Amino acid sequence: MAEMFEWGDESVLSCDADGPAIDSARSALDLVGEALGQRASVIALPARRLGPAFFDLRTGIAGELAQKAVNYHLKVAVIGDISRYLEASTALRDWVRESNRRSSVWFEASLESLAARLGGV
Repeated sequence: MAEMFEWGDESVLSCDADGPAIDSARSALDLVGEALGQRASVIALPARRLGPAFFDLRTGIAGELAQKAVNYHLKVAVIGDISRYLEASTALRDWVRESNRRSSVWFEASLESLAARLGGV
């Protein structure tokens, strides 16, 4: 079950790690719809909900999720260890590094590190 947190000026929808996989444009849109329905401004999405195709940038799934979030004025934080994917892809490492410098898509090790980023802890 998803939880809501208020950290800093953000309302964070922390998604359940055992929820449906985000593996298509449709599932990304469903996730955005859930966040909007909860009046969230940030989606905290466990990395385990993202299959290998998400981390293969050529599939476009990561871009779909990022674009949908931006279109609806949401932020997305992928939470958890993605080191095995980073080791396998220079392009993904570059995208993660650049995303973490910006304000719409982040990759965080834990919910606690996301809370710290948002000024909630």
